[in-house]
Amino acid sequence: MSDWTSLWYVWLILLAVFLLLLCGVSASCIKFCCRKKRLPVETFPRHPCDLAGIGIDSDSTAHSTVT
Repeated sequence: MSDWTSLWYVWLILLAVFLLLLCGVSASCIKFCCRKKRLPVETFPRHPCDLAGIGIDSDSTAHSTVT
């Protein structure tokens, strides 16, 4: 059985995986903290809108010309 210290590539892979996990956890924490501190901003300003409705019967001329 070989000694673990002579398998340098195993330690390199473990170090790379550990660093990736550490970067992912720290990035998630930073993102969470920045989202918590930032004030909510509305993307679109709210404006009152007017809504017009036109009623059409089945007997109207507009309906018969469309269909």
